[in-house]
Amino acid sequence: MKKLNSTLALKNRPELRFSEIENHADFSRIRYAQCWEDADVLLKALNVKAGDVCISVASAGDNSLSLLSRDPSKVIAVDFNRQQIACLELKARAIKFLSYEDLLCLVGAKPGNRLSLYAKLRPHLSQETRNFFDVQKLDLSRGIGHAGKFEKYFEIFRNAALPFVHSKATCDDLLTKRNSEDRKRYFDEIWNTPKWRQLFRMFFSRKVMGLLGRDPAFFQYVQTDVAQAILDRTEYALTVLDPTENPYMQWILKGNYVTALPHYLRKENYEKIKANIDKLEMRVGSIESVLEELPPGSIDKYNLSDIFEYMSMDNYHKLLSELVLAGRTGAKLVYWNMLAPRSRPERMSPVLKSHTELAEQLHKEDKAFFYSRLVIEEITC
Repeated sequence: MKKLNSTLALKNRPELRFSEIENHADFSRIRYAQCWEDADVLLKALNVKAGDVCISVASAGDNSLSLLSRDPSKVIAVDFNRQQIACLELKARAIKFLSYEDLLCLVGAKPGNRLSLYAKLRPHLSQETRNFFDVQKLDLSRGIGHAGKFEKYFEIFRNAALPFVHSKATCDDLLTKRNSEDRKRYFDEIWNTPKWRQLFRMFFSRKVMGLLGRDPAFFQYVQTDVAQAILDRTEYALTVLDPTENPYMQWILKGNYVTALPHYLRKENYEKIKANIDKLEMRVGSIESVLEELPPGSIDKYNLSDIFEYMSMDNYHKLLSELVLAGRTGAKLVYWNMLAPRSRPERMSPVLKSHTELAEQLHKEDKAFFYSRLVIEEITC
């Protein structure tokens, strides 16, 4: 039986059957058709070993699929939005039953007849997922990677806002291979105009992002200047990082992957994921409800996305305690801060060790550039 320090206050397991955000935001649609956390960073941070049991926030499924490339014994992908699980299920069945080229087509990274690919996959999908996608023919025909509210927000930015500031030729030129010095010069002299900054601050403001991108409830615990924080990180991604190696930046600017693919779509990872695809377990519900069913010491790795952004400090600390209880000694937790700072409280330091140096180093490499911080913590009890 796992022993826990009294600082965790776990004699009585907290009642956390439902995630806090579930009560405030609309989850009747696909919010994210892609995962907007860097899987390369996630895999380095978690260091998944063969045989590990992982819990992963599903979102669009990309990073849960990437975890399978490391030969875990199980990946439990969980999301309380049924449509997000449908998105993951479609991609997982595509990996299992379609060719690599057809997978790229279905996602929207290559041209082709996507509705015919869906017809091939349909018999392999659950009834709930069929019911959802049967009436999403337009999104399917364009590629599932375009189907989320967040991706459509970027599409509005790309097609309706950005052309007022930069031409298509300038956007193409931005994605030309350069060294860091030349990237900085191009950004300062060509890209970073007053119009660019003005447009960015307007379009990525809390109000506009809440209306078109994220649900306003996602900003409940955010106190910083949303637009300025993301603007600063965008400059970093366009100068310090190389946009020709950044699939997230390319999709935002071009609506496709130009010279880089996210981890799960790279050919060298496709066969590994395919070989382990039956180790994926998809769950509709909150992480709290999954943890409630597990005996202590069950989990080796947690991919937690940025879920703590949407919780009060009290609920965040309660869920951390539950994660520690369900995790094995040495288990890793990885999560991102975008705008609301979250990391384990000092009172939990006896049972949860922060890997600050590694997290800071990996954050410097993070191609999903809008996050302010990466957090890596290890269970030590």
